[in-house]
Amino acid sequence: MDKLIYFIPPKEHDSKTLKSLLKDHKEIKFVSLVAVDLGNNNTDAKIPIDIMLDDIDNFLANGVQTDGSSVFLPEIAELNNAKVDIIPDLEVKWFIDYNYNFIDCETNLPTGTLLIPSYLKHDGKLVGSRSILKSAADNFKKEIKNLIKNNKSFIEELNLGSSDAIDNILLTTATELEFWVQTPGDRAVFEHLSTSQILKEQYWKRTVGPVRTALEKSLLLLNKYDYEAEMGHKEVGGIPSSLTKDGKFTHIMEQLEIDWKYSNPMQTADNELFAKDIIKETFVSHGLDVTFLAKPIEGVAGSGEHTHVGAAVKLKDGSISNLFNTSDMTEHFMSSIGWGGLMGFLKNYEVVNPFITSTNDALNRLKPGFEAPVCIVSSIGHKVDTLSRNRTILVGLIRDFNNPLATRFEVRVPNPTTNTYLATAAIYQAMLDGIKAVISSGKSNEELEKEFSKSAGEEGFYLEKDRAYRSEYNVFEYYTEEERNKLFGLPPATVWENICNLDKYPEKLKTLSQNDVFTEKIIASFKTSALIQWTTELKNRIIPQNIDIVRECKKVHDIEFATDLDVVNWEKINHLRTYLMKDSLTQKCLFTRIREAIHNMEYDLVSELQIEMSEKIIQLKKLYASYKRNLFKME
Repeated sequence: MDKLIYFIPPKEHDSKTLKSLLKDHKEIKFVSLVAVDLGNNNTDAKIPIDIMLDDIDNFLANGVQTDGSSVFLPEIAELNNAKVDIIPDLEVKWFIDYNYNFIDCETNLPTGTLLIPSYLKHDGKLVGSRSILKSAADNFKKEIKNLIKNNKSFIEELNLGSSDAIDNILLTTATELEFWVQTPGDRAVFEHLSTSQILKEQYWKRTVGPVRTALEKSLLLLNKYDYEAEMGHKEVGGIPSSLTKDGKFTHIMEQLEIDWKYSNPMQTADNELFAKDIIKETFVSHGLDVTFLAKPIEGVAGSGEHTHVGAAVKLKDGSISNLFNTSDMTEHFMSSIGWGGLMGFLKNYEVVNPFITSTNDALNRLKPGFEAPVCIVSSIGHKVDTLSRNRTILVGLIRDFNNPLATRFEVRVPNPTTNTYLATAAIYQAMLDGIKAVISSGKSNEELEKEFSKSAGEEGFYLEKDRAYRSEYNVFEYYTEEERNKLFGLPPATVWENICNLDKYPEKLKTLSQNDVFTEKIIASFKTSALIQWTTELKNRIIPQNIDIVRECKKVHDIEFATDLDVVNWEKINHLRTYLMKDSLTQKCLFTRIREAIHNMEYDLVSELQIEMSEKIIQLKKLYASYKRNLFKME
């Protein structure tokens, strides 16, 4: 395995170097152009490597043409204008994906596929998720560089010397990947999972058996690809596995997290995309299922993917200074640019959130009680000279007095199914809006902190009057739900409510479209994509799953031993079952009404009925669990 190469850095993406490299590594048999559409689907194909090498310059410049059937770009690549080009990105790391189950007979090495992160082009314009992130990153760096150069107070605050000393703006991003692993086909008892979570019996505990082996192999393999893995550990969810008589582990159900070093926004998103494949295949090779769903198990902790964003300035002498810091970190929480970035993100979050939380699964995770953020509020620390981490808020300020370059914002709402390209692009666009506002205001650092810490009802120069944006409390315990909604805004309960914010807040939407990052056509395509995914999944996946739940709730009490309570409990359960899925000549059940509302495109009604369905299913599960607990035996 020491003969294998695992990645090709950007400096080696010229045709001469590539030809020589691939000639020396004949185990690399295929090439695949990996692009990401607006539905967060990535392309994959097996193109024989010889086709690339035969006309390599044209391949690198123009990629391959498709009829658009492999990507989801509604309102862009339509049936009558479907041609889409997939263009290699020469500025990021390329990966080699090895099939360890298929040994190449010529080299006696695993067969490899060269994965090239790529752009999507339609009608001469780049239209995919990666191109949007590139536009956002380029826009942020260009705008910030100009703003700093034209503002002497910023140069003094950041202790940069002079505007001539500035070389470049650097953006840093990192994600923390959480996921569940389990023995295929196993279903753990909810009470066991819930109890273990409350007692934190699994959190950061020692991994054992195949989970330990797969976790360690994943970390080592990620390092082969130059990820610089930083940590792998158990998360809060899960239960202890069982050991059979023959020494094998079974009934495995555990939540894990793997972290690796930050990079620039594009490389971070690419790394995450490929890391999921590495992790999944490694665990599968040890007989374990992996899911990156945000909320795979109702009532138990979901999987988050905290996303860290930062910005720095590189000077011509090679030194780097964090743009979110002042020259003295013990004097102020952050710089004016930092205040602006945090304010911009929070103020415009209603139009950022659709690009972070765009699925039913993602919305299921964002409920109080599981350390998942539901309030548009931030925490920066109790005191300037005292670091704190509030895990109940949407976004927090992270600092390290021993490492000024580490100052950044941790956005806690993303999950493993979030389209990191679009989410990061939206975050930086929103931050830029706040930074521009701060520069225009001419406010001092003290005035900016006062603005950020204002109470609801208090006027601000940028932040909305009726909102509060800072809380150092546990927002789930310190405030009632009514108080949270009043202070921080009502969180969307369905995908539809979230999508509607793109129409409800046109002024905020302009922050995303600045300098044509999120164009009108891109936003329209994304909305259609999210709408189709929401309704299709609701009709063809969620309702059938709920039908199975209803059918599993059977009358099981023995008449001989039944009490009046058993009879009453079952009557409640059966009434709820009928309401949910049983039609009559005079009345339609809830499931039928949802299907009909989808067919009639009555999306407000679909959203209302989905909320009701979710509540009724939770109620049914609780009633049935209570019913069974009171039985001596079940027929």
